[in-house]
Amino acid sequence: MAVRVLRARGAAWAGGLLRRAAPCSLLPRLRTWTSSSNRSREDSWLKSLFVRKVDPRKDAHSNLLAKKETSNLYKLQFHNVKPECLEAYNKICSSLFPEHKDLTPAWFLGVPIMGFCPTHPVLGTSTACLTSPFSQEVLPKIHEDKHYPCTLVGTWNTWYGEQDQAVHLWRYEGGYPALTEVMSKLRENKEFLEFRKARSDMLLSRKNQLLLEFSFWNEPVPRSGPNIYELRSYQLRPGTMIEWGNYWARAIRFRQDGNEAVGGFFSQIGQLYMVHHLWAYRDLQTREDIRNAAWHKHGWEELVYYTVPLIQEMESRIMIPLKTSPLQ
Repeated sequence: MAVRVLRARGAAWAGGLLRRAAPCSLLPRLRTWTSSSNRSREDSWLKSLFVRKVDPRKDAHSNLLAKKETSNLYKLQFHNVKPECLEAYNKICSSLFPEHKDLTPAWFLGVPIMGFCPTHPVLGTSTACLTSPFSQEVLPKIHEDKHYPCTLVGTWNTWYGEQDQAVHLWRYEGGYPALTEVMSKLRENKEFLEFRKARSDMLLSRKNQLLLEFSFWNEPVPRSGPNIYELRSYQLRPGTMIEWGNYWARAIRFRQDGNEAVGGFFSQIGQLYMVHHLWAYRDLQTREDIRNAAWHKHGWEELVYYTVPLIQEMESRIMIPLKTSPLQ
């Protein structure tokens, strides 16, 4: 009984104190304001963890990040080839430059990067994948013709990553009008249409992307070998391309010592908010040494810290250039 009385008196005293401190009409508002203020602070704190603030822009990131002095457009192709057809597929690629007959770099002999099918006892290649005679003539006509404003930048087989895959990088001098011109001419080329049909029998799937090159990266130019190439592909969070470009405009200077930087690109059509960095190394150990050395340079760790949250997914391919590739 005594306990109940004390509780009742204590509650009455507390209530009187509140009434003296503020009018009754303000108490609900005070409670509401305090509650909403707490929620606002909590929401603000949570948003600071998960929401990345991007400065408003008045222009497309393609205009802000791409090279102004050139109007080059790049096409990146991924062809997943039937394993038994990879050797025949590589022979078709060799027809781009018919003087190159040895498809595999001499320094890479003994490593099975090309498909081998024992279904034919003499040829060692599935008869369904044999290169048709016209393919040895069609592609040289097209890609050596000055009326086709396109250039092969590089062609590779994937060594580590997705297997039995061919990767091609093309440059269209003149941007979208050049691409449209090439495609229009190819649709009228009967030999090419037959070649394309024969090539389709060798493929499991294919995809491509249209890319622009970052203004702060090197422009890909032919280089001598032997080299292996790494294509690092990043799927960025939508709306973060400007941030990525700002950080990598500074980061690239940490990766120029060994001339390993080949090219940097971002997608315009295809899978969007994709970034591709292309690197060249003498071998896998050299790659490891160069990448480890970057961590000893002041500022590199900070740039990595800020760019990692921009990435949704990333992938690395180690690729071997074919003899037809200008990038050796």
